Amino acid sequence: MKIKTNKAAAKRLKRTPSGKIKHKGAYGRHLMKSKNAKRLRRIKKTRYVAPGYMDHMERLLPNF
Repeated sequence: MKIKTNKAAAKRLKRTPSGKIKHKGAYGRHLMKSKNAKRLRRIKKTRYVAPGYMDHMERLLPNF
């Protein structure tokens, strides 16, 4: 039986050439006025999945 890709995860995650999985940080959609500039710069940056979660992500994205 084929293993299917989790489509919700596939829409939110991208794999880099080195094999890491990158994603967008949370808290960057609304209520931006109440957040200071330093915090907004940190929120905008791309983040990478932590090594401890990589096994779980591999199961979600087998053909990714």
